Amino acid sequence: MHSATAALAMSLLLSQMLLLLAVAPAVPDGRCQTRCGDVEISYPFGIGAIGTNCSWDGETEDYICNSIETGSGANCFLGGGFNLTCNTMEGGLMKPFYYNVEVLNISLVMGQVRMLNHISSSCYNPNDGTVSESGWYSLNIGDPYRFSDLHNKFTVVGCDTLAYIIVRQGSNRYASGCVSMCWDEQSIANGSCSGLGCCQTSIPKNLTYYRVSFPTTFNNSDTWRFGRCSYAALLEAEWFRFQTSYITTNRLTQNNNGGVPVVVDWAIGNETCEVAKLNQTSYVCLSAHSDCVDSSNGPGYLCNCSKGYQGNPYVSDGCQDINECNLQPNPCSDGICHNVPGNYSCDCPEGTHGNAYSGTCTPNQKLSLAVKAVIGTSISLIFLLVFGMCICMFCQRRKLIQSRKRYFSEHGGMQLREEMRLQSLAFRIFSKEELERATNKFDKNRILGQGGYGTVYKGDMGEDQFVAIKQPKVINERQKKEFGKEMLILSQVNHRNIVKLLGCCLEVEVPMLVYEFVPNGNLFELIHSRNIDNLPLAVRLNIARDSADALAYLHSSASPPIIHGDVKSANILLHENFTAKVSDFGASRLNPKDEEQFATLVQGTCGYLDPEYLQTCKLTEKSDVYSFGVVLLELLTRRKAIYFEDNEGETSLASNFILAKKEDRLQELLDKQVTNEGDAELIGRIGELAVQCLSVRGEERPTMKDVADQLNNMGKFHPVPWTPPNAEDIESFLPVPSDAQTSTGNTSYIQEVALLIEYAR
Repeated sequence: MHSATAALAMSLLLSQMLLLLAVAPAVPDGRCQTRCGDVEISYPFGIGAIGTNCSWDGETEDYICNSIETGSGANCFLGGGFNLTCNTMEGGLMKPFYYNVEVLNISLVMGQVRMLNHISSSCYNPNDGTVSESGWYSLNIGDPYRFSDLHNKFTVVGCDTLAYIIVRQGSNRYASGCVSMCWDEQSIANGSCSGLGCCQTSIPKNLTYYRVSFPTTFNNSDTWRFGRCSYAALLEAEWFRFQTSYITTNRLTQNNNGGVPVVVDWAIGNETCEVAKLNQTSYVCLSAHSDCVDSSNGPGYLCNCSKGYQGNPYVSDGCQDINECNLQPNPCSDGICHNVPGNYSCDCPEGTHGNAYSGTCTPNQKLSLAVKAVIGTSISLIFLLVFGMCICMFCQRRKLIQSRKRYFSEHGGMQLREEMRLQSLAFRIFSKEELERATNKFDKNRILGQGGYGTVYKGDMGEDQFVAIKQPKVINERQKKEFGKEMLILSQVNHRNIVKLLGCCLEVEVPMLVYEFVPNGNLFELIHSRNIDNLPLAVRLNIARDSADALAYLHSSASPPIIHGDVKSANILLHENFTAKVSDFGASRLNPKDEEQFATLVQGTCGYLDPEYLQTCKLTEKSDVYSFGVVLLELLTRRKAIYFEDNEGETSLASNFILAKKEDRLQELLDKQVTNEGDAELIGRIGELAVQCLSVRGEERPTMKDVADQLNNMGKFHPVPWTPPNAEDIESFLPVPSDAQTSTGNTSYIQEVALLIEYAR
C-alpha cells in the first residue's frame, strides 16, 4: 500500500516537474523570503506556496501568489522547478521542501542542490519466512534537476543482498546494481564498502528518475541472526561512511529522519550558452559581470560571476567586485594595495622599489663612496671567510677520508676484502656510519658491558636484527698487521656453542667487531644472581659441557688453532634453555704454527689468569684450560673467582678450593643445592677435573678436548634429571649487572699465583 501511494505521488511530481519555464526572467523584489531555517534561498530559487497561496498562470507562464506581503510574490523564483515551500516542522523548526522532498542546501556556484533521499529496504521475518520490501520509486525530479553522476553512488548495505537501480525514461532503459555479502559480524569492517556488507556502483549522466529492486533469491534468510535487512539508496558518496551497526541495527534508517543526502545538479533551460545568448529576453545571466557555463550533466546552462566578482549572477548587479585589498592576509604583503574592478594592483611604498606582489620592496638609499667602500670590503671579507671555511671543511673531510683509508689498509682491510671475494664469505665489513646508526652514536644507554678490553654495545641493524658491537680500547702494532688475517680466520669459526662473528669495522683507529646478539645474559649473572635460587646440577653440567665443547673446537678443530685468552663466566653467554655460547674474542690470539712465537700481552681477568702465564708471559691452550677450571668451580660453589671471606677478606676461589680438597672439607665450599641433589661420585669427578685444570704447571693439565670428553662421559654415566626452565625463570636474572673484575696488567694477583704454587707443592 505504501509503495502504491509513493508511486502515485511520484507520478504527480513527474507531471508537474516537466513544466520548466523558458520565459523572460523575472526580477525578485525585496519582499521575497531569502532564508528558511538554516538554508539560504537565493534567486533563481524562491519560496512560494504551491497549492495554497499560488496558482499557475498559463498566459504569463508563471506562478501567481496572493500573499505578497509575506514574501510569496510571483517574482521570487524563476520558474516551477525553482519554487520551494518553507514548512514548519515539529518543534517550530523551519525547513525548505521541493514538493515533499527536503532541501538541505543550495549552491549557485556549483549548480547543485542537496536533497534528502529515501532509503529502500528489504527485511526478512524469521517467524514466518516472509520478506517485507519497500522498493521505492525515487525522486522523479525532472527538469531542471538531474542526479549528479560525479557526487552520488548507488549504495547497497546488507549481508545477503542484491539490489538493482532500474531506469525507464521514455524509450531508454538502464539497469545496474551490486552484490553485498558477509557470513558473520567479524567479516565486515567500518569504513570498508567493497562488497563485504556494503557495495557501491556509479550512475550515468542525465538521470532524473530511478527505482530500486531487490531480487527474492537474496533475502537474508541465512544471515537474519545478525542482519535481517538489506538497504539501498542513491546517496552522496562523500557523505557516506559504512558502519557495521548499519547491518546489525536499524541505525541507517534512523539518521536524518530515515533519509540520506543526494546531490542533484540543476541547470537553466535546455539550451547551450551559445544558443541562449541569442535570445536576450530569456537569457538569465543578468548581472553585468557574469559568465555563462554549459551544464556538464544534461542540457542547459549555469551562470557564474566573473573572476574578481562574487554574488548572484541571476539578478541585475548581483555580481559585485571583490575588494581584494580588504582580504587577510593582504595580497600585497607590505606594499600598497589598489583595488580595481575585478582585480587589484600592488605598488611599493614611496621611497622603496622592488616587486610589491612578492613583498620584496627595498628602500631607495643613496650611499656615499665611503659607505659603499665599507660595504664592498665587508662583502669581500665575508666571502673570503665563507670560502676559507669551505676550504677548511673540505680539507677536514678529505683528511677524514684519508685517515679512514689508512686505518683500513693498516688493519689488513684490502687483503680481507679480496679473500672475502675469492671465498664468497658471508662475513661483512661495516662502515663507521652504519655502526653509529645502529648504536645511536654509541649511546651509553646501548651499553651491554664494559671491561678492560673496552665496551660492548647493543646495535639495531633494522628489520628486528640486533647485534653486539665491541669497541676495544687499544690495539698493538702486531695486532694491526695481523688483524685482517685474524678476522678472516675467526669469521670461519662455526660452532653452535660459539658466538658467531658477523663482521668488523676497519676504518677507525681501533677496529670494532660485530657479533651475533645473544639475549639471555651470561653465566656470571646466572650463577651470582640473588634472584635465582634454583639452579639444578643438570643445568650446570650442560653449561660446562657446552663451554668445554666450544673451547675444544677452538683448540683442536679451528685452523689454525685459536686461544681464547679470557675464559670466564662473564664471557659465556646463555641462549634458549641455558644453551651456552662462548663469546669475547677481544683477548683471543691465533696459536702460531711456529712454537717459538707466543703472544706476550698480559691480558685477562683476576681470578681466572693462568699462574704459569704470569710467570712466563706465554699464552697457551693450557691457559684456557686453567681459566675453565675456575669456571667449573663457580658452577659447583656459586662463588666468584675472587670473593670475600668474613675473616680473610679478598680470597681466591681456586686456591681455597685446592686447599679445602687437601684438608678434606670440600662440603664447606660446595653449593648446598649441588650436595643435596647430586650423587657424591659425580660431584667428586667434577671437582677432581677442576683441580686437574688448575694445576700450576700447564703440562700437567688436560687438554680442552680431554676436558670436554670427560664432561660428556659424566653426563652419559651419571644422568641428572632436568626440566628446561620457562621464560620467566630465565628473565628473572637478566637485570642483575655483572661485577666481574677485569685487569689488563700485573696486579696483586701475583700473590694468588704464589699461593697456588705453594699449595701445589
